[in-house]
Amino acid sequence: MTLFERYLSLWVGICILLGILLGQMVPDLIQHLGKMEWAGVNLPVGFLIWVMIVPMLVRVDLRALHELRLHARGIGVTLFINWLVKPFSMALLAWLFLRVLFAPMLPAAQIDSYIAGLILLAAAPCTAMVFVWSRLSNGDPLFTLSQVALNDLIMIFAFAPIVALLLGISAITIPWSTLVTSVVLYIVVPFLIAQFWRRHLLGKGGAHYEQTLARTGPWSISALLLTLVLLFGFQGQAILDQPLIILLLAVPILIQVTFNASLAYWLNRVVGEKHSIACPSALIGASNFFELAVATAISLFGFESGAALATVVGVLIEVPLMLVVVHAVNRSKGWYDHKS
Repeated sequence: MTLFERYLSLWVGICILLGILLGQMVPDLIQHLGKMEWAGVNLPVGFLIWVMIVPMLVRVDLRALHELRLHARGIGVTLFINWLVKPFSMALLAWLFLRVLFAPMLPAAQIDSYIAGLILLAAAPCTAMVFVWSRLSNGDPLFTLSQVALNDLIMIFAFAPIVALLLGISAITIPWSTLVTSVVLYIVVPFLIAQFWRRHLLGKGGAHYEQTLARTGPWSISALLLTLVLLFGFQGQAILDQPLIILLLAVPILIQVTFNASLAYWLNRVVGEKHSIACPSALIGASNFFELAVATAISLFGFESGAALATVVGVLIEVPLMLVVVHAVNRSKGWYDHKS
């Protein structure tokens, strides 16, 4: 894990402060960037989102899908958590905390938007940082790669219907055309570009491929941080007025990640998978594709929306929280391997 990745939450915090500062000092510049749109898509953010996502997707090897049969039980557990537990549990937690328990402390006009952001955050499993988490927990690399490849394929077809279903249940209406456009722009097109680029790089040899990945690795996080500067340039005044919002939004995220990681870890033990499979399964089950969530929230609801803010809170707390999960699964290996 690089220094850049290890302290991602610190960089996010700095970008939050920088964005708020710029929003107060040069509001005209921030507003001008926000108005640079084409067909409802903000051009600066659209470019940054592609820079975020494409280098991550270059790592996905679709040939790894043939490995699925070797660890079918672990794959089944992860799919169950990713697509049948995580989005629905987040929708329930978001409703419980934001619409019921925390409602008096939140701006009423933004509650639906906050809930939408949390649903977007949980609707897509992580595709990049899980390689880091898997390595730190001595996870099986082939399992991790094959699971990520499968999740990416499922995401192309399942992300939009799940988001539409859960937003509909939460009484939040969005145009299907907008949601499908977001999927095409932020999943399908980057995925195709990444696969063509991957094939081109591998055609020049494995060493060239690895060197390019090392060189482009920081692009994704750098683009994410620049997006956050813009986002908090718009959100700054709302945060200054109500700083408690970030803490309140973090509560359901913390509960949801902890619950999903624990459930996936335990289920792998129940079905008899090895610890090296259970670790990445739990970590994939718990972590989120927050780059996609941020992009989709901005596209659907705008820079100044509560949805965009909620997805950014996910970015802020996910890295330290996932490091805690890594520590927990490493320390509990003796319990996991023990057979009574």
